[in-house]
Amino acid sequence: MKWKGRQQSRNVEDRRGRSIGGKGIAGVGGGLGLILVIVFTLLNGGSPTDLVNNIGLGEPQSEGTYTGTAREEEMADFVAVVLKDTEEVWTDIFAENGMTYEEPTLVLFSGQVESACGIAGSAVGPFYCPGDQKLYIDLSFYDELSQRFNAPGDFAMAYVVAHEVGHHVQTLLGTTEEIMPLRNEMSETEFNRYLVRFELQADYYAGVWAHHAQGLGYLEAGDVEEAMNAAHQIGDDTLQRQARGYVTPDSFTHGTSEQRMRWFERGFENGSIQGGDTFNTNNL
Repeated sequence: MKWKGRQQSRNVEDRRGRSIGGKGIAGVGGGLGLILVIVFTLLNGGSPTDLVNNIGLGEPQSEGTYTGTAREEEMADFVAVVLKDTEEVWTDIFAENGMTYEEPTLVLFSGQVESACGIAGSAVGPFYCPGDQKLYIDLSFYDELSQRFNAPGDFAMAYVVAHEVGHHVQTLLGTTEEIMPLRNEMSETEFNRYLVRFELQADYYAGVWAHHAQGLGYLEAGDVEEAMNAAHQIGDDTLQRQARGYVTPDSFTHGTSEQRMRWFERGFENGSIQGGDTFNTNNL
């Protein structure tokens, strides 16, 4: 992706190296964001014990100026450029549909971070919290994406950022507010089916952004393939098979690798909000 020297978003909050006061989970009732954090941990082979160890526990980080590696600082610049691109694309798309896009904030953290959805550790991966409309990313996830999930390339990381921005779009459109109450009205298995559709829609929106990024001339050869590979590598079936050796479809919350790739590709081809209704289709 062509990004160096381009404008960065002003909506980046750098909390790397910042200590967190207190323990426990803050704002458990904050909504779906915390559920998505939990889902990510469990999908990656984590147990409830791991979750406790990674949310709201551990030694506070030391205060002081954070100094990242050269590679980490480069990734900080990169995600800020990607965020700026998403702001421009979604501002235009919302305007075309008679709406106003409210820009989210991207929070960079290291180790642990406190959000309106709780205190989360790096092990939960990137997440979006609808309670404060912020994206949270520990940049060490880039190496994990490349090495653990076998999804290298800067556009693989761009896809991750665009997916979380997709959750912000869902919040602005009211989709998140419609989904959250359902967790108290149905069984876990039934609610998981809605979560799958929820996540696949965010993949679609990531594809919509990629469509416009290509139109602006920012994409390079192989970028779309990097995003498609990332979507494949973090599909429920692929993650569960790697972690457990078998899959349990009733526990899927993000969609299969094939589904995630399909909806990203569909968004990339369409380039509009229309066409991304994952909730009213029989063909995911």
